[in-house]
Amino acid sequence: MAGYFIFVEIENMKTTGTGIKNWSKESRPRERLAEKGPMALTDSELLAILIGTGSGDSSALDLAQKLLGITQHNLNDLSRLSYQEMTKIRGIGPAKAITLQAAFELGVRRRSSEVRQKQKIESSKDVFEYFVTQLGDLPHEEFWVMNLNRSNQVLSLKKISEGGWHSTIVDPKKVFSGALEEKASAIILAHNHPSGSLNPSNEDKRITLKLRRCGLDMELPVLDHLIIASHGYYSFADEGILDL
Repeated sequence: MAGYFIFVEIENMKTTGTGIKNWSKESRPRERLAEKGPMALTDSELLAILIGTGSGDSSALDLAQKLLGITQHNLNDLSRLSYQEMTKIRGIGPAKAITLQAAFELGVRRRSSEVRQKQKIESSKDVFEYFVTQLGDLPHEEFWVMNLNRSNQVLSLKKISEGGWHSTIVDPKKVFSGALEEKASAIILAHNHPSGSLNPSNEDKRITLKLRRCGLDMELPVLDHLIIASHGYYSFADEGILDL
């Protein structure tokens, strides 16, 4: 996650906040990044570069540490902080919050771009990497279908339905009509659990087996169904639940 911050232009940022300008050159985050590269810096130092300047008695590094403290140093949770939550911290104004959100979004897009370059699905992990940037952090549940050709290459991703915190309604006709339009040879199902739980509910199992049977009847097999969260996934195929 830390590597994502390299996307943000830092040359014009001035680390003039309290404290840092008086540090030795080799201790300043910007100078250390220029000399040793971004991987040599801590999360706090990378955030301090993005924040740019301190405020009052707090240096940019102090503000970075306050931000990390809110999420117990979890960068995934930090990236999900809203603009309003960031600006509640004294010293993090609109410009700093926008810069941080832009940096995190570039990180997400980089990951998504890398995944799209690998078009062939070879494992449940490949499926997870396709969907996590879209589903991992959503506050509501969504159900998606991945349409594949005979070589297990991705033809398209289609959102089937959107619901609330606990569930979403899945119409089998909508699932398979889209696949038929795409002339898909197989499909993979995916939906998220906003709670972060990766345990399938009874309804998850019911709809999975229902769609699996429908797919077999139509000679359009359901290869897998993944439950997605930002921190991981559950694969029905890996767990043997798709066996009929």
